[in-house]
Amino acid sequence: MDHIDSQSGPATAPRRRRLAPQAYIDGILAGDRVMLARAITVIESELAADMDLAQEILEAVLPRTGNSRRVGITGVPGAGKSTLIDALGMHLVEERDEKTAVLSVDPSSPLSGGSILG
Repeated sequence: MDHIDSQSGPATAPRRRRLAPQAYIDGILAGDRVMLARAITVIESELAADMDLAQEILEAVLPRTGNSRRVGITGVPGAGKSTLIDALGMHLVEERDEKTAVLSVDPSSPLSGGSILG
């Protein structure tokens, strides 16, 4: 008999168990990309059980963002958004030795109204 995780149905992949808040916080502050990805999943979750955890992670990490910048880029298809993001990112990494991250969102997703793109 196949084991079915209590957090998933038979047709879905088993969900990872949530960690203690400090594990996410320490991982994010250490630059652990896997832990950052897991924290983003928690923060975007609409499950009531994840909301307190998400709030605790955000309250601990946001005050430590230092001189980080967030830039929003929008435009019609074909306007050159990806080209601009690539050029800007390469400039920041190669010329200014800065770290960058890109979080792409498709607000036209019919299911969620805002799918994160990989």
